[in-house]
Amino acid sequence: MSNIRPARPHDCEAIHDLILELAAFEHLTSQVKADAESLRHALFGDRPLAEALVVEDERGALFAYAIFFQTYSTFTGKASLYLEDIYVHPDSRNRGTGKALLEHVLALAKARDCARCDWLVLDWNDNAIRFYETMGASLHREWRLARVTF
Repeated sequence: MSNIRPARPHDCEAIHDLILELAAFEHLTSQVKADAESLRHALFGDRPLAEALVVEDERGALFAYAIFFQTYSTFTGKASLYLEDIYVHPDSRNRGTGKALLEHVLALAKARDCARCDWLVLDWNDNAIRFYETMGASLHREWRLARVTF
């Protein structure tokens, strides 16, 4: 298995490249406004907004990442982790990387005594839906994303 580790500031260029790959896959490239520097600020600035895990191969090249942040549940009275992105480069899929990365995020949530871990999946991404269901996730079809964009 490849090495899963917390992201470091010098990883931001490679993470940003992977974010662009994810956006292209999701047909959302036009929505990407972030760059490597804004990512560096969000992950490592004075008041970090999120955390990232990366997966590197034996040569140290990044090929997968997860970005997540803490939220709060008023119903449980506990923190939750929200998984913003999980992405594995297509050439590296079907090797257990996505499963290991998601398990790592879930283990962090449990270790931090979070009530849950949440994320969104596009309704047309059948492979991701099946994967998440095998990991024990339930899809809440009654909940809909609401968003105001500025």
